[in-house]
Amino acid sequence: MAESRIAIYGAIGANIAIAVTKFVVAGITGSSAMLSEGIHSSVDTFNGVLLLVGLRLSKRPASVEHPFGHGKELYFWSLIVAVLIFGLGGGVSFYEGIEHIRHPEPLRDPTWNYVVLAAAAVFEGTSFLIALRQFRAQAGGTPFWQALDRSKDPTTYTVLAEDSAALAGLAVAALGIYLGHRFDMPVFDGAASMVIGLLLAGVALLLIAQSRGLLIGEGVRPETARAIRELAMAQPSVEEVGRVLSMYIGPDQVLAIVDVNFKDDTDTGEAAAAIAAIERQVRARFPMIKRLFIEASDAPPELAPRS
Repeated sequence: MAESRIAIYGAIGANIAIAVTKFVVAGITGSSAMLSEGIHSSVDTFNGVLLLVGLRLSKRPASVEHPFGHGKELYFWSLIVAVLIFGLGGGVSFYEGIEHIRHPEPLRDPTWNYVVLAAAAVFEGTSFLIALRQFRAQAGGTPFWQALDRSKDPTTYTVLAEDSAALAGLAVAALGIYLGHRFDMPVFDGAASMVIGLLLAGVALLLIAQSRGLLIGEGVRPETARAIRELAMAQPSVEEVGRVLSMYIGPDQVLAIVDVNFKDDTDTGEAAAAIAAIERQVRARFPMIKRLFIEASDAPPELAPRS
């Protein structure tokens, strides 16, 4: 998780500097889009802090009340982050845009707006590249979109999503400010603020959907479950393998239960050797499976299920 922290620290540092600058320039120029961008950066800064909290809490050891550890803390805090992006980032920006359209104010010298937007693009781009590098390192040789779909580490993909939305929002803000000055119509600036709000809300909904799936017990992918069944079926004494029940209990921790039926003539020694072989092969091929329980349904009575 050290790599995830690097990405979060980079995002927090960039957002603090950008937020302060945006608010100052928004006050000077009266730009609604710039104010929305300042709100956006402030929310992103706070979100980074919450992700760090989630990372720390998720590392607490297992206890009597939480025998499988606290890995899902990270999913809870990533859900809170997504809700904040939707409510504070998207909602406030959209409202600010509506107010600016209803009560337009003449835009003053746009020069500082463009300077700040350019500087923000550099900072946000740097943060995005740091997060992208960490993500690619975690993904190995897996194609980007496939790795993004399979990732169960909300810290990295949340930072990537936030920075992507930030870069897109900067482009929208620049366009709104330019059109507002070019045609002397402040309504464009307010419309840009509304678009930024919708953009943030859309990103937040995607993050909420991802966090929801992990919180309610998302399991391994079907192809992974099939591979586990194939490893079990490869044992000569195994007659049938039931469904593989699994659940992510942390970004790199999976709980899996495999129901194995042995042949009628299987003795205790053979069953024990088969279970040990299945455990060894599954853990070697899928290191994220930290908790593996093999239920020996038709094993001799004296052979208890192993974990």
